[in-house]
Amino acid sequence: MRKSRFTEAQIIGMIKEQEAGMPTAEVCRKHGLSQGTFYKFKSKYGGMEVSDAAKLRAITDENAKLKRLLADAMLDNVVLKDLLGKS
Repeated sequence: MRKSRFTEAQIIGMIKEQEAGMPTAEVCRKHGLSQGTFYKFKSKYGGMEVSDAAKLRAITDENAKLKRLLADAMLDNVVLKDLLGKS
């Protein structure tokens, strides 16, 4: 997946500008992004503070790590079962 050119703090700042009363089209023009992208960011980060976004990123990274560990453990189990079944 492509990495955003905006940091979470910048995205939350854009959302706060729009919520403060600036028209969405003006916010998008100012920061150089499409309205579709803005609304996608708003659905993901709306109502968050910067610290909440950092926690979300940390939890997401930890979840990915745990999924990899689980996949490795399941693969090890399959290999062991194959070895024991063939002996």
